[in-house]
Amino acid sequence: MPVEASKAPPTKRKPRKLKRLSRRDVLVLSLMVGIPTLVELLLVWGPTLLSIALSFTRWNGLDLSDLKPAGVENYQFIAQDYPPFWPAVGHNLLWLLFLGVIGTPLGLLLAVLLDQKIKGSRIYQSIFFAPVMLSMALIGIIWQLFYNRDSGLLNFLLGTAGTPQAIDWFGDSNVNIWAAMVAATWRHAGYVMILYLAGLKGVDGTLREAAALDGANARQTFFRVVFPAMRPVNIIIVVITIIESLRAFDVVWVINQGKNGLELLSALVIQNLVGEGQVIGVGSALAVILLVISLVPIVWYLVRTFRKENNA
Repeated sequence: MPVEASKAPPTKRKPRKLKRLSRRDVLVLSLMVGIPTLVELLLVWGPTLLSIALSFTRWNGLDLSDLKPAGVENYQFIAQDYPPFWPAVGHNLLWLLFLGVIGTPLGLLLAVLLDQKIKGSRIYQSIFFAPVMLSMALIGIIWQLFYNRDSGLLNFLLGTAGTPQAIDWFGDSNVNIWAAMVAATWRHAGYVMILYLAGLKGVDGTLREAAALDGANARQTFFRVVFPAMRPVNIIIVVITIIESLRAFDVVWVINQGKNGLELLSALVIQNLVGEGQVIGVGSALAVILLVISLVPIVWYLVRTFRKENNA
């Protein structure tokens, strides 16, 4: 029998030398990292830290000599003696509930329907996504035309346009918050639809096939297999819904600057920081309160994300 040739020992690969960066590379990298960092510091962290500092002061916003420390007086005033604050908190919670119960499920329903590969689904996606490309201020203007008391489309359809029975949808404090939330939902549903469409495309098709083999119908397959498989998308949408409800501002500001039943925390911040009778300390304290509330879902999302990566 032929004698097997002895195997040669594996050759050791020489470690690759790291290429030293040239001065040009260092300059380019410094600019690519430094400029965005500088912009972030100037436009985000700078104003944030300044707002936190000003929330503990009394100042009219004009004369620096009037800048005086106030401790936590601004926060005490907001909680105890500032009438619009608690209604604004209630309206933000109502906004969150409305988007969570109506806007987000509506976006999910649209995504499920358009995922069925129906004819013209691309056109429908573009139609439902179109409001997302518009600013909330423009959406407020569009819905003002729809809700107008004398010549609006809604009162025209109800047959009350130009009559004493016409509803002033944006002027009546009993209904304007609901009208504004419908306008916001028009945009929010399209955004959620696109996110869920992406999530549905990423679900492994074998999961549906396995559910069908087990005798599950379409409804059972979606709620017991597909929807749980989209857990990362679900978490993102929950966070987005919370943040959208907290930063709601443009629509109500276009309508009546956040007054007469449309008080929101974001509108109260601007009311106290801009215009006549501005109270910088109170406005800054409101901004800090809004920041702290907004950080809760963000921190929750980041903790879950990093914990998942560490366990992987």
